[in-house]
Amino acid sequence: MMVDVRGALAAATQRLGERIDAEALLLHALDKPRAWLIAHDTDVLDDATRAAFEAMVARREAGEPVAYITGRRGFWSLELDVTPATLIPRPETELLVELALERLPSDGVCRVVDLGTGSGAIALAIAKERPRAEVAAVDLSVDALAVARGNAQRLGLGRVRFLHGTWMTPLSGERFDLVVSNPPYIESADPHLGEGDLRYEPATALASGADGLDAIREIVTGAPDHLVRGGWLLLEHGWDQGAPVRALLEQAGYADVFTATDLEGRDRVSGGRR
Repeated sequence: MMVDVRGALAAATQRLGERIDAEALLLHALDKPRAWLIAHDTDVLDDATRAAFEAMVARREAGEPVAYITGRRGFWSLELDVTPATLIPRPETELLVELALERLPSDGVCRVVDLGTGSGAIALAIAKERPRAEVAAVDLSVDALAVARGNAQRLGLGRVRFLHGTWMTPLSGERFDLVVSNPPYIESADPHLGEGDLRYEPATALASGADGLDAIREIVTGAPDHLVRGGWLLLEHGWDQGAPVRALLEQAGYADVFTATDLEGRDRVSGGRR
């Protein structure tokens, strides 16, 4: 049976309920950019492409995230490889990158560390925008670090250092102008962990204790020993955690403590200066 692009997309959209997911999967099967669809919606799919697309649609229909099916996710201006060993980079985390760049010289030497780097999204975005920055990235997962290193090499950002360990543990004796992190911050008993894409993502990158703040507490208390005077700590957190995170920062003696909101007006990033 002959199936053209338009028909394949319509059928997949009906099954998935999301045309954007259907398009992403078809374009991956075709190895084509999104603009290709405009002029080719009547092209007939060959058998191999149709079979590959059907298999991917079935995986998505079963709940598997599109990013894990295609192995890619866009973040900032980067196209990153992702696997089930890494958190899927999300658009709201770009606020963390924006705030970091505001605190770094545009053309000067500086030192930055990304704690819990996952796919390397934050570290690599900063490295791309600040070519003279010395960027380090830490993760407890050996598999995640392999993905991050691969992304750095593929994107020509091989100068980023990748370190294995828990938070500041691999950083003995080192100090930075900026410590940045998107740590796990979901409550361990949150029912959302069993829903949607979160079911497939690494639990250690999502949940952190009864109130979701265990990792943030550890970073807040440990970061001052690795910050130069005047250096910044920036943390992503949940929409309802702005006040408790600010309290933790203030109790630990940080100055200029603040919370920034995302595009939907929700608390998203908090930070302070040593």
